[in-house]
Amino acid sequence: MNRKLINWIGLTGLAALISYAAAAYFCRGAFPGYNWMESAVSDLSAETAPSRQLWDRLSAVYSAGSVVCATCVAIYVSDKKISTKLFRVGIYLFTLMNWISKIGYSMFSLDDAGKDISSFQEVMHMIVTVFVVGFSIVSLLLLIIAGFRNKEVRGVGIWAAIFFAMMLMGPIGMQALPPQYFGIAERCSIYATIGFNAILGIYLFNGFDTKGKEIAANV
Repeated sequence: MNRKLINWIGLTGLAALISYAAAAYFCRGAFPGYNWMESAVSDLSAETAPSRQLWDRLSAVYSAGSVVCATCVAIYVSDKKISTKLFRVGIYLFTLMNWISKIGYSMFSLDDAGKDISSFQEVMHMIVTVFVVGFSIVSLLLLIIAGFRNKEVRGVGIWAAIFFAMMLMGPIGMQALPPQYFGIAERCSIYATIGFNAILGIYLFNGFDTKGKEIAANV
């Protein structure tokens, strides 16, 4: 296919995933006593976290790339009228979730790593999380429904179902697993949205494969 600039921008979703994974991995070494299986990823970027500066550097591509990718996906599916209105609404809500995440967590990062939620900023951080999770769930459900109703975007629907199941593993794991495995369960939910954004970026790179071919053939 003759790729335009907007298609190439889709690769920012994959770059964002790599950036976040690198930050989550390497920042552990900059935080003495941090146990990734027990602690939340957000502890690494807390205001008082010793890993904060390293986190800001390593996650810079993620911070910008996730929003850029999702926004370009929304613009592309709107301009090209990809699939049905239900599908496009699902994409729009997923994009809105990315914007809420970017702005909300930038304004209300955690004050202290691993501490109880008490200050106004920390409460707002949790409220942002509620909105992010809510929009993520609704958008993925809409994309799952749209995918199974329409053959041309069935691949997107299948991916949405996979990452939706992965997202649910987070809260289920937090309740079912001992506290020392909280970090593992939380990462399932976090990587679900970031991973799906990367998948949408690859679809954008391939022009959403409007002829119905599966994305796996192009990866």
